[in-house]
Order: sequence, then structure tokens, then C-alpha cells
Amino acid sequence: MSSNRMSFAEGRRTIRAIATREIGANFDSGIAYVTTIAFALLSNSIFMNGFFLTGTVDMTGFFDLLPLLLAFFLPAISMRMWAEEHKQRTVELLLTFPVRPFQAVLGKYIAALVLYTLMLACSLPIPVMLAVLGNPDPGLILSGYLGSFLFGALFLAFGSLLSALTADQIVSFVTSTLVGFLFVLTGEERVVAIVDGLFPALKIGSFLFENFSALPPLGEFVRGVIELSSLAYFVLLSVLFLWTTGLVLEKNRG
Repeated sequence: MSSNRMSFAEGRRTIRAIATREIGANFDSGIAYVTTIAFALLSNSIFMNGFFLTGTVDMTGFFDLLPLLLAFFLPAISMRMWAEEHKQRTVELLLTFPVRPFQAVLGKYIAALVLYTLMLACSLPIPVMLAVLGNPDPGLILSGYLGSFLFGALFLAFGSLLSALTADQIVSFVTSTLVGFLFVLTGEERVVAIVDGLFPALKIGSFLFENFSALPPLGEFVRGVIELSSLAYFVLLSVLFLWTTGLVLEKNRG
């Protein structure tokens, strides 16, 4: 029992050390500053333009514009997770005993989540402004933020996998962006209608909308509906991508 506890404690320390190292590397390289500032300026300005046109005192417009922005911004975070390690040939050093691949994956993933949380935090002036101007529903805002966090966590998870498959950050960025847009666009009704029109017998568009796209589960959160199916969608897919990343690294190490 004590040996298991010690092993668990050592694993946590290892994950924390890797996460701390990665957070420092993100800020040292400037990627954290550039990504956070650019995302904050673009997302907040787009929301403000829409807000002054409609005057609606809620954050639905903000959460609706996030998916397309995140499909572009989050690959900028995930692209260097493993591609840079492969390029610098430091992945072997990182994965030396006693560091296990899954510990390294979690450490880097947590660091990416910290940076993404900072990006979301830059939008907090919006609910503060809405509270001053009117009476927004706090539960709806919190639910929207939870859904947006899980949405981003999923994108960082498959970004981690794609980064582990290449030694080129640009390749990682492009492939992660394409997959991200696939997750988003398959949830757009106009895209679904076009794809269904091309294959009317197969209804591929509707199938992807119902079983693949990340937009319908996110939409539930934005509407204030937290369902087990939506939570399971984000959590299970994220775990699957992270687990696969660990397998890729384990194979490369072997």
C-alpha cells in the first residue's frame, strides 16, 4: 500500500515538473504572450462589434464565435508539444526512466490547458461589462465557459497526438487546424445540407453532425444544458487522443 502511494506521489511530482517546465518554455518562447494577446484582441473585438449592433446582454455571441477562432489558435499551442521535442531530439531524453510516456503526455497537456485557461480568462471583462449594463444569467455564462473549456481541451488533445506524429511544427499546425475545422464545420447546418445533398442516400452530413462534430455538444452548454452525453463526448474523446499519444511515444521509445 505504502509503495503504491509513493509511486502515485512520484508520478504526480513528475507530471507537475513537466507541466511547470512546459509552461516556462511557452512563455520563454513568446508563444504564450503572442497567442493570448492576439486571441483576446480578436475575440473581444468581434464580440463587442456584435454587441453594439444587437444590444443583447448575454454571451451567446461570444461562445458562438469561439469554435472557428479556437480551430486556428489552439494548434499554435499544441504544435510544439512534441514536434519540437522530435526536431531537437530531446524526446528521448525526456522519456528516460523514470519518466513514463503517459506522464509526459499529461504534463505537457496540463501546461497547454493552463495557457488556454489564461486565454479564456482574458474574456472575463465581457461578463463584468454585461453585469454592469444589465442582468445576464450567470448560470448560462458559467455553462458556456465550461463547454468552451471542454471544447478547447478536446482540440488540445488531438493536437497533442498530431504533434507526436511529426517533427515539423508547421505540419503539426496545419493538420491540427484542418482536423479542428472538420470538427467545427461538420456541425454547421449549411455544410450538413450541402454534404447530404451530394450523398442523399447516405446522409453523410447528418451522420457527421450527430456523431462526430463538436458543435452540437458545445451548443448544449451554451444553451445552459449540461447533459451527461455532452460531457462524455468531450471527456472520452480527449482521453482517447491522449492515450493514443502515449502509445505513439511508447512505440517510438521502444
